[in-house]
Amino acid sequence: MITQDLHLLRIDQVGSLAGTTRLLTAFEQNAAGELSDEQLREIADEEIRALIRAQETIGFPILTDGELRRRNFQDSFAAAVSGFDVPENEKAAYEQVHKEITTRPFARAEQDFAAAGPAVYTRRPVVERLRFRRNVPLEEYTFSSQIATAPVKVTLLSPDRISQRFDYEHSRNVYADIDAFLADVVAIEREMIRALVDAGCRYIQIDAPGYTAYVDSVSLERMRGRGEDPARNLARSIAADNAVIEGFEGTTFGIHLCRGNPRTVDPATGKIVPQWHREGSYDAIAEQLFNGLKHDRLLLEYDSERAGSFEPLRFVPKDKVVVLGLVTTKSTDVEPLDALRRRIDEASRYLALDQLALSPQCGFGSSKSGALFPQEDQWRKLERIVETAAAVWG
Repeated sequence: MITQDLHLLRIDQVGSLAGTTRLLTAFEQNAAGELSDEQLREIADEEIRALIRAQETIGFPILTDGELRRRNFQDSFAAAVSGFDVPENEKAAYEQVHKEITTRPFARAEQDFAAAGPAVYTRRPVVERLRFRRNVPLEEYTFSSQIATAPVKVTLLSPDRISQRFDYEHSRNVYADIDAFLADVVAIEREMIRALVDAGCRYIQIDAPGYTAYVDSVSLERMRGRGEDPARNLARSIAADNAVIEGFEGTTFGIHLCRGNPRTVDPATGKIVPQWHREGSYDAIAEQLFNGLKHDRLLLEYDSERAGSFEPLRFVPKDKVVVLGLVTTKSTDVEPLDALRRRIDEASRYLALDQLALSPQCGFGSSKSGALFPQEDQWRKLERIVETAAAVWG
């Protein structure tokens, strides 16, 4: 049996799960005004019920709603607030911006962050101070927890990512600087978390794909080009992420650090293949990041050579668990059990086995656009995670 102590879970899920073609079509129809919000919600309800039943069937000890209600994982914050300067029809703008992303296989997926698109998904200024409108993760948790028999986790967005997608240069009439903006971000997210904890949620994951910007040469060049000090940005973000979770006793907090989850279809083979947003291993920031962040669980991407070696794990404090993202969501090929066991054994040379766990490298969904991951392959991969955890930890 896998322990139900959420801090010590040997199995984890990063958040998003693959939807169906029916759901993706419903999102497109909704953006085009051909399907009402209520009709979209009813379709999502049906899919989430099926998704939770499937997770329970394969024995997953921690469940999610697959983030099926979100167009993009960043909606946990973007759809929860007002104040950003965004197009009148954000839904249609999202579809358009995503279509323009580079789709070359085995390459960096570039996006026009200056486009007039949704908040956080694109880099937007504000027209007024942020206001908390609706608690998106709470809505998700309330529905899912009522139909699930195992604990349900939810995901929120890291202040680091939110600040990276804030056009502060054109917002100084509202916020004097990034620190003032982040103070509001932290206050809003703490309000979201307080309501989640009061509703019974005991595992909250912070999605923080922006931290790998501090080891990525392209991202660093962009920061410096705006006159920013990356070291100052990194320190500010760690402090903000810690402030968001401070004081919520009895709640497990994880933080997911990855290099982006784009994928596409290789025209030569017809298979799903990787893309990415960032390059660079954890080494340069590991000591500061792993020791600085106060989260209980570090969910790390380790499914490709871009992640580097396990050596940075030597900086992880003894009170944290590292969730190894060894199972890729960028290929339908299922990882062999023996190969996963060998990789976990390699990691245990730098961090004790009882401080390790296993998960996919990222979400199987993450976005309502792009290459759709087949659900049958997703379940085969999640079953392999359950099988591997039983073999390694008993």
